[in-house]
Order: sequence, then C-alpha cells, then structure tokens
Amino acid sequence: MMRRASTCLALLGAAVLGLPAAASAAPTVTFKAKVVPVPKNLSKKGGPTWPGTGNILGKPAAVEAQFTIKGNEYPTASEGFTEGTELGVGPAPLRRVTVYLPKGTKISTKGFKTCPISKFENHLEPPCPKGSEASPPGEAGGKVFFGKTAVGEKVLVQAYFSPGGGLTFWIEGKTPASIEKYATGGITSASGPFSRKLTSNVPLIETTSGAPDAMAEQIKVTVGAIMKQGKKLMSYGTVPTTCPKGGFPVKAELAFGGGEESSWQKVTKTSTTPCPKK
Repeated sequence: MMRRASTCLALLGAAVLGLPAAASAAPTVTFKAKVVPVPKNLSKKGGPTWPGTGNILGKPAAVEAQFTIKGNEYPTASEGFTEGTELGVGPAPLRRVTVYLPKGTKISTKGFKTCPISKFENHLEPPCPKGSEASPPGEAGGKVFFGKTAVGEKVLVQAYFSPGGGLTFWIEGKTPASIEKYATGGITSASGPFSRKLTSNVPLIETTSGAPDAMAEQIKVTVGAIMKQGKKLMSYGTVPTTCPKGGFPVKAELAFGGGEESSWQKVTKTSTTPCPKK
C-alpha cells in the first residue's frame, strides 16, 4: 500500500508540473554555421576555392555546419539490451537534421549532375558521376557497439545531388566498424526569417546484430557547389542580397530516438552568421 501510494503521488506530481512521468532527457546540442567560399575540388578536403564566393551579398557561397552532441541517455535497460551491455554511454541515435537558411537565400540544382539512389544502395559501385558532388568530404564522429562494448568511430560524410532536387549524404566508416549507409534529404520552402530548409533523414546504424545503434557526437559538413558554364559560374547556393541587423539567422532542428517518431526527442538550436563586411 505504501509503494502504491508513493507511485500515485509521483504520477500526480508529474501531472501537476505538466511533465511526462517517464520522460528521458534530450541530448545537449551545440550548433555553429558559417558562410564560406565554395571549394573548387569537391573530391577532397581543403584546396583552393572559387574567387568571388563566400560571405558576399548576392554571391555564390557554401554553408559550413558544425554540431557537437552530448548525452548519456542511451542505451537503456528498458530497451531490452542484454545484461552486461554498457548503458548510458552517449546520446540517443540521431534520426533527423533540419537546417533553416536565412530569407533571401537562393538554392538551385539546375544543370548539376545527379546521383540516383541505386548507386548508394549498391555502395557507390560504380561511383557517382563526377560533378554530382554537393559538398567536399565532411566528417562525423561518435560511438558504435561491438557486442556489449561501445567504441569510438569516425565516418566520412559527403553530399551528392539526387534526382528531384534533393541531396543524399553518403556515410562511410572503415574502422573499427565497416559502415556504408546513406541519408536522404530534401529542400523545401520555409517561413518567417527563413526561406529554405534542408531536411535529412538519418538511418539507424547497427554494427552487430542485437547491439545498440550508433550514436553521433560530432558532425562537420560544408554544403555548396559550383558548375562552370563558359565563363559563368552556376552556384547551388547564393547569399541573400541584404543582411538583417545582427547577421544572418540560421536554425537547426535535430531529432533523436530509436523507436517510432512519436517517441523521438527534439532539440532546436539557433546560430547567427555575421553580415558581410562592406
């Protein structure tokens, strides 16, 4: 009777406070965004960039997005993992990332080559057509499981143009786990201080059967590409022609979870990129 009374009081307290009785904490996210020049060679990191691109009003540019994710809410015993599995070692699996771009940003895939989903389903064999890259190689880091033990892993993340105007992100890891996955993304319109948003749906990554899914803890990706037609540069992204006081607003929404979407934890973060110098 005493235990039942305590449980009732706990549920009543949760209801009064407007909190779910069994809520789990969401990961802590840090988000930074920068407007940067467009790299000339998208097949490798670094290298020269196209002149006259970057944080310049009305000019071609790329966007560099960087995320740091911290948490200790995954995995849990309630999710049915076997005895001895390391619990609470990282954030819940990342399932979706949506980045909102400032009002006036122009996005165009006209003229760019595309890479069909079948290439990713066949593990990029043969590779995507040259010129279909939408970003240079980026990277992500986190934890994967080998049986009951969590270990660190880094993966390559690179964007390609997909048919219909969207993007596909190729995810490849070599050690300690072999990972070959892809995330699908689409560009849609947004409202308020934003004009476009890019939504990427991230797959669950299970390294061994029955083990917890991979956990993302750092992501750094630069999206932007240029195609040259004669002397004219055709850019995937173009900076707005005006900049609001205080800088360009950028917003990111991240969703975490291993089950149905209704159970995902959502985190929203904002960032501001400086206005171009006159």
